[in-house]
Order: sequence, then C-alpha cells, then structure tokens
Amino acid sequence: MGWRKWNRWIHRELGFLFFGMTIIYGISGIALNHSVARHWNPGIITNATSMQYPGTLQKSEVDRNTIEIILDLTGEKENYKQYYFPDQDHLMIYLKGGHIIVELQTGEMQLTKIRNRPVFSELNYLHYNKPKKLWTWFSDLYAFGLILIAISGLLLIKGKKGITGRGGILTIIGILIPLVLLIFYLWL
Repeated sequence: MGWRKWNRWIHRELGFLFFGMTIIYGISGIALNHSVARHWNPGIITNATSMQYPGTLQKSEVDRNTIEIILDLTGEKENYKQYYFPDQDHLMIYLKGGHIIVELQTGEMQLTKIRNRPVFSELNYLHYNKPKKLWTWFSDLYAFGLILIAISGLLLIKGKKGITGRGGILTIIGILIPLVLLIFYLWL
C-alpha cells in the first residue's frame, strides 16, 4: 500500500473516530465564546422573580423567624440552606438551586432559581476537562488526532486544488488569520 493510500486511510479513520469529540468541542466552544461576549452562561439557566416583603427590615432584627417568613412568601422553605449579610443593606439567603436577595430598606426581594442547561452543561463539563483522569488522556489523544487529520488533509489532493495550488493558498490564509489577530489583540 502506497503512502497516499495510508494517508487517506489515516484521515478517514481518525475522522470517523473523532467525529463525536469534534461535535462536543465545536458546540461547547461556540457556546463558551458567546458566553463571554453576551454575559450568557451556557451551563446554567437562571430565572429571577421580584417580590415584596411586607415592610422594611433592619439587619439587627433579622433572625430565624424573619427568614422563615421570607421562605414562606417565596415558597422556598424546603430549599433553605443558610443566610448572611453581604453588606449593611442586603440579606442573602442561599437555597438549593438558587438564592434570595432582600434589600433591607425597601423590603424588595429577588428570588433567583438556577438549574443546569440541558446538553450545554454536560458539553461544557467535558470541554473544561472537569472529569480529569481518563478524559484527559482521551482529550490528548483527540488533540493529537486533530493534528494528524490536519496534516493528512493537506496531502489528500494533488495538483492545482491541492497543497501546491489553491489548497496551499488557503492553508497560508488559515495560518495568517490567527497570527494577525493575535498581533492585533496583543500588541495594537
């Protein structure tokens, strides 16, 4: 078997083997890019609801009974974890799956419920390499596989459409774009 047949075989087989990983990193990568730009967390969904405490509160008056009243008003009694004062004007109540912020002077309460975003949460878990262990090894194998796929892809086609023609021009452009952007963002 000649080197071109081996090259096609490597490119094809690795492409099939790493299809799933490419989808995982592609989707989660797009989501992570847009989370930074739009203050959007692809891993979680938050829902905030405003409510009103009947009256105002003083930090010194807040006790377990006050917390119970707030939990009854918000319907979150079974989810209570703990409370604290982040500053003189606010009370923070931690819940399983969210929190309540109370503005003491006005009695305005904001209940924020937090839950995992389906699919994106799991993809981000893998993208950030949170499992560690075997996932790290498989991710490294995938990265090496991508290098082989890229190199073998350059050598798939001969002639004007290959690396010595149009393919070479596109390859140079594909190398220059990240370099130009890197120079622009780091030094200009």
